[in-house]
Amino acid sequence: MRGIQSLNTISKRCYAAARRSGSLAEPLSGLKPSKGAPLPPQDAQVSKLPNGLVIASLENYSPVSSVGVFVKAGSRYETVENQGVSHVLRLAANLTTKGASAFKICRSVEAIGGSLSVTSSRETMVYTADCLRDDIDSLMEFLVNVTTAQEFRPWEVDELTPRVKVDNALAQQCPQIGVIEKLHEAAYKNTLSNSLYCPDYMVGRVSSQQLKSFVEDHFTTGRMALVGLGVNHSVLRQVGEGLLSARSGVGAPVAKSVYRGGELRVQNKDELVHALIASEGAVTGSAEANAFSVLQRILGAGPHVKRGSSITSKLSQGIAKATTQPFDATAFNVSYSDSGLFGVYTIAQAASAGEVIKAAIAQVRGVAEGGVSEADITRAKNQLKAEYLMSMESSEGLLEEIGAQALTAGVYQAPDAVLKAIDAVTQNDVVKAAKKFVDGKKTMSASGHLINTPFVDEV
Repeated sequence: MRGIQSLNTISKRCYAAARRSGSLAEPLSGLKPSKGAPLPPQDAQVSKLPNGLVIASLENYSPVSSVGVFVKAGSRYETVENQGVSHVLRLAANLTTKGASAFKICRSVEAIGGSLSVTSSRETMVYTADCLRDDIDSLMEFLVNVTTAQEFRPWEVDELTPRVKVDNALAQQCPQIGVIEKLHEAAYKNTLSNSLYCPDYMVGRVSSQQLKSFVEDHFTTGRMALVGLGVNHSVLRQVGEGLLSARSGVGAPVAKSVYRGGELRVQNKDELVHALIASEGAVTGSAEANAFSVLQRILGAGPHVKRGSSITSKLSQGIAKATTQPFDATAFNVSYSDSGLFGVYTIAQAASAGEVIKAAIAQVRGVAEGGVSEADITRAKNQLKAEYLMSMESSEGLLEEIGAQALTAGVYQAPDAVLKAIDAVTQNDVVKAAKKFVDGKKTMSASGHLINTPFVDEV
């Protein structure tokens, strides 16, 4: 050990002596750094195969490639008989397929340093694979396997029950999730009223056959989009024409959501009251959806500084004048393919919940009456554009944006077009959006000690 230390010391001393005697940079002073040829920027490519599959790709020259399979198979497509099937299907992504066992999938993905994940919403399920560019062909084979060649062996499906229970328990411990789930349940008669989580009465009852039937009905090329970043478009086309062709078809018919309004209240001993009041909003991708997004930033869409507060939002300013008690208030906005919800989400002490809720509604009513300036509109637009552009900086956000557009509309709008659509929102558009909330049929969900929380017909 001493010998090694002494050698290291000599090396450092020699280097130091050379550095004192002359500049080491002098021999390189006449050399110019070589400049590699810049890679030309590429535009996103979108094509639709004869089998209905949408292919979208963007060559960003990243050393890491990402590929996603987007499927219209969210919880809104469940029926009364198979409630919770999308939740179980999400957890079943790593089970044995016709092409590989669960063990082989896990070890093979780990061997190339990749990742294979699945997420779901009320409308879509997204299977994503990430790995180094040179290994994307190997990983894509497993991605296709888990999306089109599932086996759903009964004993493996039964082993998912504890994981379903854990997910439900974690969701029940989060008031925000509970209030949002109850809001959808009260707002719609069908489809969008289905929860993202498996109902308690269906835990352990979703069978292997139900999973197979759901996949056969919804995992078809007419309801899929294959999206890649850092992948050649021709490679994705070959995958779509070959491996995914086994799922050709348009799939089962889709029922439209029916908005009805209503109220669901969960009474408990929690001193913090979570309340969410909404009306029907806008369809995703529409000009009205952009107006609601701008309105959301005007009212307040959460703090823009870590551990900060939205002191510039109308909700915070208006509620602060109505109560001295602590509170939190944000505007709620979500859009779907055939409907949407817009409203206000408040968190307050049980004693002041009524004051906070009514003050929040009053702020939206003020905007509906024209109480919004051009400066407010400009600031909200800038916030919305900044959030959108920052979300596109990550590969996850970019893949999600391209996939969502490709699956919904079969095309992809470049960021410049999205920014122009935001800039096109006028003050009149924002006022109309606020009026739609004020005049629309309300839906309310609340949880906590609701002794001072008003009912939906009282706000």
